[in-house]
Amino acid sequence: MLFHVRMDVRLPHGMPQDQAAELKRVERARAEELQRAGTWRHLWRIAGQYSNVSVFDVASTDELHTVLSTLPLFPFMEIAVTPLLRHPSSIHSDDR
Repeated sequence: MLFHVRMDVRLPHGMPQDQAAELKRVERARAEELQRAGTWRHLWRIAGQYSNVSVFDVASTDELHTVLSTLPLFPFMEIAVTPLLRHPSSIHSDDR
């Protein structure tokens, strides 16, 4: 199943810079791991915001929740999930 996921990151204002930098480093490593595995299909930054829109390919909403909760920044995110279905008018047979 494909899911459109928007993630808005809200780090606490008083978080020490070194702690924030370490969280971002391990977040990046986890995101790269999930992309290499094919779970995190697309990752796009939203200009001017500490946010992204992504497409995840997982078997279920439970699996998506499990995957998202493994992200180091998960406790600092607001997440919106939308399940995706192929549109019958799409001229593409793949996930372009």
